[in-house]
Amino acid sequence: MKIICIGRNYIDHAKELNNNIPDEPVFFLKPDTALLRNNAPFFIPPDDFLGEIHYEVELVLRISKAGKSIAEKFAYRYYNEIGIGIDFTARQLQQKLKQSGLPWEKAKAFDYSAPISMQFLPKEQFDINNGINFSLHKNGNVVQQGNTKDMIFSFDSIIAYVSKYITLRTGDLIYTGTPSGVGPIVKGDLLEAYIEDRLMLNVQVK
Repeated sequence: MKIICIGRNYIDHAKELNNNIPDEPVFFLKPDTALLRNNAPFFIPPDDFLGEIHYEVELVLRISKAGKSIAEKFAYRYYNEIGIGIDFTARQLQQKLKQSGLPWEKAKAFDYSAPISMQFLPKEQFDINNGINFSLHKNGNVVQQGNTKDMIFSFDSIIAYVSKYITLRTGDLIYTGTPSGVGPIVKGDLLEAYIEDRLMLNVQVK
């Protein structure tokens, strides 16, 4: 099982981090050891290890059958459920790596950096063409709000693009990008992720 993450897929988020708007999907991988399941708490690593950790809420697709070089018009056949997750990012470390032209994995792929909702919802529950709303609340306050209509690259275009380079297999997860509003976490924070009005994930920061 692979965790495939799409970066810079919302224009406002790319701008808030002073990143260029991509012409094609930007993706990176997390190992399965990054998953944080069952609403388990997230323990912040020591400061001298990763530095400041930021939240990034993202809708997540679960791949339902194997595919390679999938045509975009057929991509909808390769996922059947949508969940939500958080891409925890060691932001200062990421910036340092980017400035040095180095890969991001140390800042993105550390243990438990990918909380995932316990439940995935059938895609038939959503009008994907008209957009899916999702949000993240921190300590009861809305800090991120997104709608899939604002994605630079749609679910289908992401699946088609990634599958040109990497074979997708049943159970693979695709984190589809985060909207603006990312920020740091501290011990004691409670993060709650919603799809539409449905609470799907909560993470206590310790």
